[in-house]
Amino acid sequence: MKEGSLVLVHLTEPTEKYWGLLTSLNAAGATVRGLNLSSFDDWLVEVKHDEEPAIGPTTVFFPLRRLECIFLDERVGPVQSYAERFEASVGSSVFRHLEEQDELVKPTSDGR
Repeated sequence: MKEGSLVLVHLTEPTEKYWGLLTSLNAAGATVRGLNLSSFDDWLVEVKHDEEPAIGPTTVFFPLRRLECIFLDERVGPVQSYAERFEASVGSSVFRHLEEQDELVKPTSDGR
């Protein structure tokens, strides 16, 4: 696995599955920009219909103790990857929609 790969992360304590862009993987754990796999289809529909976002990717760090396994998001025979499903439905690259949004308030010149 390398940074910039789309991955599926299986986690323990609590058990959950996460999908997204691997931004960091080291001895401490993994950082992924994405969303809980159970929200993927709802997010896809929002993006496809250009709806006001209620769901969206976030950047999350998972400590090593929670990582059960990490899979590359790739096609298996006739079964499309999540990225392929997204691109076929929305018509644009999933990477564009995984970019961090600059929603932070920028400090003024006096530091506030």
